[in-house]
Amino acid sequence: MGTMQQWLTDKADVRTRRGTVRNTTARTITGRNSATSDAAARDTLLDLASNDYLGLSTDLRLKTAAIDAIGRYGTGARASRVVTGTQPVHAELEEELCGLTGQPAALAFSSGYAANLGILTALGGPGTLIVRDEHCHASLIDGARLSRSPIEVFAHGDLAALDRLLAGRSQPRAAVVVESVYSVLGDASDLTETAHICAKHDALLVVDEAHGIGVAGGGRGAVHAAGLAGAEHVVLTATLSKALGAQGGAVLGPPALRAHLVNTARSFIFDTGLAPAAAAAAAEACRIIAADPSLAQAVLGNAAVIAQVCGIEQAAGAVQSVPVGRSEDTVQLAVRLEDAGVLVGCFRPPSVPDGNSRLRLTARADLAQEQVRQAAGLVAGMVAAMAPGKVAAR
Repeated sequence: MGTMQQWLTDKADVRTRRGTVRNTTARTITGRNSATSDAAARDTLLDLASNDYLGLSTDLRLKTAAIDAIGRYGTGARASRVVTGTQPVHAELEEELCGLTGQPAALAFSSGYAANLGILTALGGPGTLIVRDEHCHASLIDGARLSRSPIEVFAHGDLAALDRLLAGRSQPRAAVVVESVYSVLGDASDLTETAHICAKHDALLVVDEAHGIGVAGGGRGAVHAAGLAGAEHVVLTATLSKALGAQGGAVLGPPALRAHLVNTARSFIFDTGLAPAAAAAAAEACRIIAADPSLAQAVLGNAAVIAQVCGIEQAAGAVQSVPVGRSEDTVQLAVRLEDAGVLVGCFRPPSVPDGNSRLRLTARADLAQEQVRQAAGLVAGMVAAMAPGKVAAR
């Protein structure tokens, strides 16, 4: 066996021993908006793992919008958006995103990952200090690394540390990077105070709203709820693949920032444009969310049920995090729950530190509370049986 092949085998052995093996197994899941028949539903999984918080990925209105866009524009954008890849549906999407979030301008990317890479690399360089929360998503970490900027990391949610780092900087510019709602613990940033600190030190605040839009602030996002929509020193990024039920990403902020990204963001310039079907579906989702705040309320209602049944403090958004501890135990619990018909997230290293593995349950608007209560009770019972004292069913 060659050197590289042996290295790959050794790495696979380590993942197996540590319980960190991942796969791409296809699963059939169900919800109230699913097209699954009653008979087939008995053989499907109740989804408490995906990020389809509002159940819009199977909504007929989004499907219709996507199909109509394919009829008008074809299945793909065919080129970079700075060549021939921009279609009217992209402008429609960006307008709807602005209407939903209250931001003055938007630029759609092919994914949320690409949007985060684009904003940080376009703003970065030796003269820009990037200061980020230690719990930021991998896309933000990678964007900061690729930006060629000096980087400082502050302890999760430690705004006093953020204040000190900004006060002591030598660079003429600074960008602070946080998430509105964090994807593993489900906790929220204090955006009001963070924005105040950034304004005091003439720093730009970049807020990843991946888990905020569609859930926080009646669906308009945590930035909007904090009264920061349109603030000159606040920029937000978003994914269209979670609450919006489609695919893609976006950066929203001042028009001057949008123009800068069009001309400098490599993950925009050198990437094929977002597929028209995804753009149209996301635009329709924006209209639905803006018109119906009860969807966001339903997510939070089901989140409260999960937290109450599992005996944990309710987190700010859809994600409710149940601590387990060892990665091996967490993987085993996830497998047992799947065998019992409930699909949950399984977070273990490198997504979380060693010894801090957890099950992640995501509340969804399209599930009845009784469905959620029964599933959460199953989770609580299994966790309690494996790790007494961690969580108890109520």
